[in-house]
Amino acid sequence: MRRGRIDPVSLALRAVTYLAAAAAMAAGLGMVGFILFKGIPRITPSLFAWRYTSENVSMTPAMVNTVMMTAMALLIAVPLGALAAVYLAEYARRGSRVVRIIRMASETLAGIPSIVYGLFGFLFFVVALKWGLSMLAGAFTLSIMILPLIMRTAEEALLAVPDMYREGSFALGAGRVRTVFRVALPAAAPGILAGVILAIGRVVGESAALILTAGTAARATGSLMKSGRTMAVHMYNLSSEGMHIDQTYATAVVLIALVAAINALSSWAARKAERAMTGGGGG
Repeated sequence: MRRGRIDPVSLALRAVTYLAAAAAMAAGLGMVGFILFKGIPRITPSLFAWRYTSENVSMTPAMVNTVMMTAMALLIAVPLGALAAVYLAEYARRGSRVVRIIRMASETLAGIPSIVYGLFGFLFFVVALKWGLSMLAGAFTLSIMILPLIMRTAEEALLAVPDMYREGSFALGAGRVRTVFRVALPAAAPGILAGVILAIGRVVGESAALILTAGTAARATGSLMKSGRTMAVHMYNLSSEGMHIDQTYATAVVLIALVAAINALSSWAARKAERAMTGGGGG
């Protein structure tokens, strides 16, 4: 406002912001709506058979493998990324050369195409370590892929916690470790959760790296050292064959529902962990 008048520049920027937000929402809703429109009528009981055959092209083995792959990748990457972020935000001297190098390396790794991670995983985990095409090789490859994302989002979340929280904890006699794990981390939990959700989306939607490391076996494997395909790889195989396009849309619908369920479970787990860290709000 200038002397009771609306600034035209501010008004134009606000209009552009609203238009950009509306366009993004319309694109997302349109994509999801199209997939639901094409996929829901194609969902049949045969798609949920336990065993995959060329007739039923069941997605159940791929669903089981997707949940396993996501859980393993997060179990590896989240603790490492969170602890690395704690070091960068709470222990390392801010602005030091080491911090700048680590941040530059993580940002560079975050921009590398997934096929490069797949080639590295194939050469290191599959060939050098002789794990073969296995779920374990795929999980370690995906954990390396999402580690920079989790580390950077967790670091930014910790840096956003006001210093007065830490100062108040120190004034009450708490040490640095207790301050970090009982004050800083619970306060940064929403930001860390956002990084975990983004990582889940990348893990669930990854196909190129997993084809080179986990393989494309259409079975629900009970061993980490056996090959298995996730739902993204399953969709890629069905669409590339060109004979099961309808089933590909149906699989996409179930994949969207699976991602939503995993995100909801992650949010619930993060809230439980935050309450546990803060002592349930009563201590």
